[in-house]
Amino acid sequence: MAFLLRLLRLRYLLFGTAVGGGYAARKKYQEIQDALPDLSWMKEYMPEETVNALSKHLADLANSVSLPDTTNLQDRVRELQEKFANFLSTSSQNQTSDGENINEGEQKPSDALFTWNKSYKNVQLTSEEQDKLNKAVQLKEHERQEKIHQEMMSIQIKYQREIDRLEKEIKAMKKQILLRRDRNSGGKQRKIKRSLIDMYSEVLDELNDYDTNYNIQDHLPRVIVIGDQSSGKTSVLEMITQARIFPRGAGEMMTRSPVKVTLSEGPYHIATFKDSPKEYDLTKEADLASLRKEIELRMRGSVKDGQTISSEVISLSVKGPGLQRMVLVDLPGIISTETIGMASDTKNSITRLANNYMSNPNAIILCIQDGSVDAERSNVTELVSKMDPHGKRTIFVLTKVDMAEANLHDTDRIQKILDGKLFPMKALGYFAVVTGKGNADDPIDLIQKYEEDFFRNSKLFGDGVFKATQTTTRNLSFAVSDCFWKMVKESVEQQADTFKASRFNLETEWKNSFTKMREQDRDELFEKARGEILDEVVNLSLIPSQQWEDNLTKYLWSQMSNFIFDDVFLTAAQAESVGGFNTTVDVKLQQWAEKELPRQCVNIGHDVLLDEFQGLIEREQKSRSYDPITNDLKMQVVQACRTRHQWDTKALDSLRVIQTQALQDRNVPDKQQWETAAKFMENVIRKELEQQESELNSNINPSSWSKLFTFQGSTIEEKNRQQCVKELQKLLLNRQQLDKTTKHNYTFRSILDYDELTTVKKNLQAQKVDVSNDFISELWQRVYKIHFLKRNLSTCLDCRRFFYYYQKGLSDQGLDCHEVVFFWRLKRMIEITSNAIRQQISNIETRRLEREVKEILDDFNTDETLKANLLKGKRVDLAEELKRVRQVQEKLEEFIVALNTEK
Repeated sequence: MAFLLRLLRLRYLLFGTAVGGGYAARKKYQEIQDALPDLSWMKEYMPEETVNALSKHLADLANSVSLPDTTNLQDRVRELQEKFANFLSTSSQNQTSDGENINEGEQKPSDALFTWNKSYKNVQLTSEEQDKLNKAVQLKEHERQEKIHQEMMSIQIKYQREIDRLEKEIKAMKKQILLRRDRNSGGKQRKIKRSLIDMYSEVLDELNDYDTNYNIQDHLPRVIVIGDQSSGKTSVLEMITQARIFPRGAGEMMTRSPVKVTLSEGPYHIATFKDSPKEYDLTKEADLASLRKEIELRMRGSVKDGQTISSEVISLSVKGPGLQRMVLVDLPGIISTETIGMASDTKNSITRLANNYMSNPNAIILCIQDGSVDAERSNVTELVSKMDPHGKRTIFVLTKVDMAEANLHDTDRIQKILDGKLFPMKALGYFAVVTGKGNADDPIDLIQKYEEDFFRNSKLFGDGVFKATQTTTRNLSFAVSDCFWKMVKESVEQQADTFKASRFNLETEWKNSFTKMREQDRDELFEKARGEILDEVVNLSLIPSQQWEDNLTKYLWSQMSNFIFDDVFLTAAQAESVGGFNTTVDVKLQQWAEKELPRQCVNIGHDVLLDEFQGLIEREQKSRSYDPITNDLKMQVVQACRTRHQWDTKALDSLRVIQTQALQDRNVPDKQQWETAAKFMENVIRKELEQQESELNSNINPSSWSKLFTFQGSTIEEKNRQQCVKELQKLLLNRQQLDKTTKHNYTFRSILDYDELTTVKKNLQAQKVDVSNDFISELWQRVYKIHFLKRNLSTCLDCRRFFYYYQKGLSDQGLDCHEVVFFWRLKRMIEITSNAIRQQISNIETRRLEREVKEILDDFNTDETLKANLLKGKRVDLAEELKRVRQVQEKLEEFIVALNTEK
């Protein structure tokens, strides 16, 4: 057996020498010869000649190896084996013939050779099964390695559980410390120290207001969460924030605007909006539902009509024990197809919005990829690879890996994704997470446990496809937070220097452009205008009572004069007796007082109040020290007051009562009032007469200036009007002559009968003027009204001293002067109404107007777009930009100091 083992040693030596030909070929021939085994031990079993022959044969075999050529090593080894076997067979046959010299008690050399030959062939047969043996060894080695891997996994899981336990204890201890600190304050107010991440979030808010398009000014880091629609992007954010805070929809687009979430540590798990003090307790389902509803309402409110998404940022702060400090921005999901109901440019708008955020060279891109769908269907990876081709700020997250493991048969595909070899994009790190079990209402704690159990029992994890550092959202949040703060520290000082230089340039431009003018941004100008407007509202109460009543009287008569002359006075004058005149006047005035007059007077009071308010503002604008930059704002406030201000409805009933009583009274008490009424009648008739004559003359005789500039004479229509007016005036003279003859009042008849119309038309035709009946009737109304006003103006002058006869109830040669009584009733009603409205303005309406002005100003102050339209110009824009730059720079410097002092 020892001989056999040594013989096998020789075989393996030759086999190893041949297989390692690449190395042995570089050895010298002498080294190969020296490596040959010592066969002296064979002398005990074989004759010396046989051993020498075997050694010589081995040397020949070594010489037969071509050193430079190392190809087909297996064939050469097999050839050596066959030669060695043939040698043993030949030697055994030769020794058989010499067996006669062997003693009977000794073994024959031929028998030994046969045994060795047989043993060698058996060994040769075993070498053919060497592959099977090697496979068995490899399988055993793999089983041993897998067993070691499982032991390591168990140790790592125990280690992770211990870490989780310690983290929970630390969270509880932090919460107790914070709460104890609050209790020890004894209810006293103490200065609240802002956290570092909150300070940084305020800087980002300032930058967002200053630079909404994220241009070159804003290079501060934030974590941009981007992914295809329904890829699990929102679920990843909720796992990081430890709460179900976002609206959810089955396949429907829910994220319609960017949502900036600032994460920080705190004793309670709460959420607040930037512009609201309300806190949402994230441990209560009712508050979570209310928060999701509020986010959805804000998103839909930010979307303009006809659009699907908005660029307006919703700022949300989330605090809680153990949360990693960072700022994340959730963007709308990338879509491939625009569905019905979406705006036609929704796909491009989402892409532009994502590119605007990712173009920031310091933005960390959290690229979310759905692991349950084919990688070729992804849109986000191509978009990210274009913005960050070298993957210096991209973190790749593969979601729904539980579904991927169940559906995919090729585990190498997932391995390639996590190794960064499947997608064209590159990344700083690759993570695999599980963010749900399929039910959107599952709590975060349950999902975390499900995620840990999945990776603990995952076959891919056991096979080494998932590495421990690449799994779970917990590890993901740690990695993102570390990357975030690293980039913040690298970029924040450079950003502060940029704004410092911008501030210097803007201040220099202001000094050169607006010398001796104080910087006032839009808010300061608005507050200045607010104070001036409210001062003018107060000045309304300083207007004298007589001025109010004079203005009200003028407005009242101007609004009711047409009705009085056309519908009342002219109509009543057609009566053939004084009684008929008074009856018609009473009926007309009674109907008017009950229906239209009170409302009409209230509207007049409203207009007078607002006109006085506007007059005060315009009067102040004429001063030398006035700043005209607020003109548009003040006029807009006045217009808003005209729309919003509503007169107290209680005034209608009281006005109706006093107006009805005034119009029903026909007893002029004294001579002074009679003469005042006659004067009033004269003034209003004279004014109306001038207006009517002016309108008539403008139609028949255009001004010489208009003729001069147009180089034209009178038109045919104007000539027709002139001829028609002459014929109508002749008709009135004929009526006067007829009245003297028949003693009737044809002159006051306002209707043009058929015979008179025919006569006028024939006379015009005789003069070759052909006009229609409507044309003649229209001119007749104006000509007759002028004639009527002239006649009553003469009556007014005659009745001025008629009070004595009126008081006695007498008439002198048919003169009754009932027209003066009519205008006295009107005048008294107007005076009483003016006084009542003036009291209403002084006692009630000015205070109500002041409240409404304050409300309007408050509304304007919250409407930034309206303020920008009303307060505009280079001066405002420069001051506004300077204000923003100062604010950003100050907050940046404050943050840098806090960052450097943090341990």
